[in-house]
Amino acid sequence: MPNSLFSQIFTRQMLICVFTGFSSGLPLFVLLQMLPVWLTDKQLSVELIGAVTGVMLPYGLKFLWAPLLDRYFPSFLGRRRSWLLISQVILLILLYIISLFDPRSQLTVVANIALLIAFFSATQDIVLDAYRREILSDHELGLGNTIHINAYRIAGLIPGGISLYLATIYPWETVFLWTALCMLAGIFMTLFLAKEPKIDTPQHNQPFYQTFWIPLQEFFQRKGVAQGLGFLLFLFLYKFGDSFATTLQTKFIYDIGFGKEDIALVVKSTSLWASILSGLAGGVIMLKLGINRALWLFGFVQMVTIGGFIWLAKFGHFDSISSTELWRLGFVIAAEYIGVGLGTAAFVAFMARETNPLYTATQLALFTSLSALPSKGLGMLSGYVVGAVGYYDYFWLCLFLALPGMICLYWVAPWNEKKSA
Repeated sequence: MPNSLFSQIFTRQMLICVFTGFSSGLPLFVLLQMLPVWLTDKQLSVELIGAVTGVMLPYGLKFLWAPLLDRYFPSFLGRRRSWLLISQVILLILLYIISLFDPRSQLTVVANIALLIAFFSATQDIVLDAYRREILSDHELGLGNTIHINAYRIAGLIPGGISLYLATIYPWETVFLWTALCMLAGIFMTLFLAKEPKIDTPQHNQPFYQTFWIPLQEFFQRKGVAQGLGFLLFLFLYKFGDSFATTLQTKFIYDIGFGKEDIALVVKSTSLWASILSGLAGGVIMLKLGINRALWLFGFVQMVTIGGFIWLAKFGHFDSISSTELWRLGFVIAAEYIGVGLGTAAFVAFMARETNPLYTATQLALFTSLSALPSKGLGMLSGYVVGAVGYYDYFWLCLFLALPGMICLYWVAPWNEKKSA
């Protein structure tokens, strides 16, 4: 184990994690933030924009083709780097090409290109997640994944900030080209910084269907059926309460009297830097405590920060917004995203640690898809719950929904388990 904290942070592996996070976040935030503004500028209706931005489905289904990336690969750069270069070059091209079509008359073409961007972005994520797991030791997973997540969030400042500002000066085609060229950072990493991990590759003489079955079989053989099912249940439950609470966060802020300018001034800026700084702190804490103990500590912080929404909901509707109300909102949002930053850092590191290097892409894609179900799937029920009981009781429910995941820690990540070196 490295002798000093400095020597553990400033390494080649951690530098690579900066590039993996940036390369992963850029295409996603183009779809989430830049594409809707472009379509709005082209005078498309909100219904059509909603339909086009519904192309995010590949991110939730990436486990379906992840086994193919584990088993089959071009040999020119190795199993991980070959797929990385292919997906990154295609993304660079697609991110520019989409701007060459007029969404008013060629909306189907634009939607299909956006779908391809989502598919190759999800493919890149599969490989980046697997690659990061293979170059980081168990001891480095916490900090490495924290750096990746924060670089991922910072990447959103380009399509969601700089590019939108440039669109007020230059034509959209020029803005999309500049944004697409930012993918060169990921290509630089793949060609010059990254080294192919020395990991045995899966056997190719197995029947094709076993490409999908064997990684799942290996997981349950290694963990045991009961412990394996408990682990998968934990993935679903650990961030359930927190994800459920943040599903209607913006709507809640509107409904209690805050306006768009308040969200721009307080929420967006506060949430970004609170999650980044807490995530970095979480990575350093994990170096000292280990992943298991960090899950306990950060899970408790997540629960406490849900209480901030309960406190804010107790005030009801604000008839006027003064500096006092803005400070209250800023405090609650900062606390919530500190919980998000800490909890996510430990949770992602834990999932990565539980994979087998032979099937990293497949197993990690399955784990991350399952952990996203509360926000991507059950989150659609949140509006009905609020309509039935109101925000105050809703956030109390979210707090109680966080308890089962904490209870699961007793079995899946015991506090006193010896941390990996």
